[in-house]
Amino acid sequence: MKRLFLIAISCLIGLPALSQEENREADSLRHAFGRQQVQPATQRASKYADTLDTGNPAVKVVLYDNGTYRFVKDPSVVADESVFSENWDTRSVNPYREQPDDLPDRFSIWIVDSLDSYACPNKTTPRSLFGYRHGRRHQGIDLPYPTGTPVPAAFDGKVRISDYVGGYGNLVVIRHANGLETFYGHLSKIYVQEDEWVNAGTIIGLGGSTGRSTGPHLHFETRYKGFAFDPEWLIDFESGTLRHRLFTLKRKYLSPASNYVPEDEQEEIDIIEGDTREAEEAKAKAEAERKALAAAQYHTIRQGDTLGKLAVRYHTSVRAICRLNKGLTERTVLQLGRKIRVK
Repeated sequence: MKRLFLIAISCLIGLPALSQEENREADSLRHAFGRQQVQPATQRASKYADTLDTGNPAVKVVLYDNGTYRFVKDPSVVADESVFSENWDTRSVNPYREQPDDLPDRFSIWIVDSLDSYACPNKTTPRSLFGYRHGRRHQGIDLPYPTGTPVPAAFDGKVRISDYVGGYGNLVVIRHANGLETFYGHLSKIYVQEDEWVNAGTIIGLGGSTGRSTGPHLHFETRYKGFAFDPEWLIDFESGTLRHRLFTLKRKYLSPASNYVPEDEQEEIDIIEGDTREAEEAKAKAEAERKALAAAQYHTIRQGDTLGKLAVRYHTSVRAICRLNKGLTERTVLQLGRKIRVK
């Protein structure tokens, strides 16, 4: 039991490397852990007492006056990661230049791990959903939010934008360590500044109706590398829960017509477990191609050579030789001195 606990902690907070057998167990734990739903963080009644270091400089132990404790990430270390400097622009809503085809068809992202918290922006029934609205793209969802109601940050992160931005009105954009960004629009007041680190649940402003708005509500967006996707893929706003810790983001979700649709849980499990299998298959294929190139044979055309004679000489076929040489066909006139691949 103690060994299993150590493996779980190692795979979740990044302690020293594990053995091959332990890595397999860690992968199994990681997948099971990643499929868990997450309840919103609750406010602690106890007060902070002290902070202790751990073997990982990015992880601290916070002690409370009631004798409890928890592991947390050190913002001063996490905020130095490259994700918080690359494409960092405090004015542009979308500072990225990627195209949809630059992204894989699907890939997994940790939304929260064992050290992160999550706070639901508002437990409610969303209105004005993701997609097209009156012929215009609506890149998030609208949550009912009376003016003056405190708005919490959904996840830990660093504030990239804190300003009045066109139709968004008063807008806060927070970038998170996993590369995701969350948008909070139409605020009546903003309580955070650009480049400020916030934790999940930190009050970043108050609900309102600034910008292009027909009444008090919170416009909430989730984006990856500038591409918006339906926040309901991540959050069940009716219950307030985060749907899963490990999220499989599919490129098709980035389409403005891709609203959240409940999917079969086994399909998501297969996708997560398939990521490792596909990586291993790609590695094996690359190795086979490398070996094939290393074993390749070439022939320099001499007087009297024909594809038929070369096929007999190298124990292959004319069709196989043509497949190995771009533009070469059975009717091609062989030029003296040309080097072609025969195996």
